[in-house]
Amino acid sequence: MKVVAIIPSAGKGKRMAHSVPKHFIRLEDKPALAYTLEAFEKCPDVNQVLLVVRSGEEKYCLKEVVEKYQFRKVLKVVIGGERRQDSVYNGIKELDQDTDIVVVHDGVRPFVPPALISETIKLAMYVDGVVAALPVKDTIKEVTRDGLIKGTLNRDSLWFAQTPQTFKKRVLEEAFMRAFTDNFHGTDEASLVERMGGKVKIIEGSHENIKITTKEDLFYAELILRSRRKKET
Repeated sequence: MKVVAIIPSAGKGKRMAHSVPKHFIRLEDKPALAYTLEAFEKCPDVNQVLLVVRSGEEKYCLKEVVEKYQFRKVLKVVIGGERRQDSVYNGIKELDQDTDIVVVHDGVRPFVPPALISETIKLAMYVDGVVAALPVKDTIKEVTRDGLIKGTLNRDSLWFAQTPQTFKKRVLEEAFMRAFTDNFHGTDEASLVERMGGKVKIIEGSHENIKITTKEDLFYAELILRSRRKKET
């Protein structure tokens, strides 16, 4: 079984308001993206990686991330699109025909456990897709545009979606083709598979599997790294 990971790292990072694209921001000694690729390098169930970056960042990414840290699984660097969905679709179109399973993971989720990646891959053989997620702990209110509460949602059935999101290649291809034809834009890959009736399973993710989008996230990322360093020593 051939498993390929698509790592979208083509975001503009407007919420970060940083001079450096968020996937290149250094966390201690390495760019955030390097930690992400390292997790996939260590995962024995992933054969290849397609890295999707913004136009103009290809050479820098190859030299300063892929080659510098010797990530041998990175097959190629693909140019991203305007939206995340476009970027992932560009990656899908570069997949080899013999690919069986596709793992999609945010380039700015640097602390994904390799074991979690493997778990999604193994389960994806039995369903259309698998999404790592965390159960909601807080009370969730549904509100109107005026800020008035309409009701309280049952948190027992609510989860915060993360990545990796892992699918059979044929399922993901069809979902993206349908979305492109219908001009539909979803917030994640699972939403595209869901809308065509696919069976997507939730598995519990990791609290350390944070997505770095704000300055506060950078602070939390540094705490995670310090905690890891202490455990190693």
